[in-house]
Amino acid sequence: MAADNGVQKLVLDEVELEQVGTGMTRRLVWGQEMMMARISLGAGTSVPKHQHPNEQITFLLAGEMDFRFGDDGSDQRHIGAGEILVIPGDMPHAAEVLADAEVIELFAPPRQDWIDGTDSYLRAPQK
Repeated sequence: MAADNGVQKLVLDEVELEQVGTGMTRRLVWGQEMMMARISLGAGTSVPKHQHPNEQITFLLAGEMDFRFGDDGSDQRHIGAGEILVIPGDMPHAAEVLADAEVIELFAPPRQDWIDGTDSYLRAPQK
């Protein structure tokens, strides 16, 4: 019998699939200090401007997205499959999905609003 040392082994496809707004699904895995999300986004989906104290790493597995950063959104970055963004905590940002996208996002610490479902900026229809 294995000791309960806090180690978890998961199969991503068996983690609960959550529908978030229109055009977005995600699977969340988190520990004490960080969170991983596997997100699917349909072309034309918008992620409205928001910010959070969590540092964020966005790894685009497939698709294309445009991001806007800063209060006025004037810092624009385009990413394609295989590209990564490292986003500091408290940085205002928004995104547009140009082609169906598969994304891995990492957050430190975990996004409590995603865990408890209070991420209302994502839950309103955006597509």
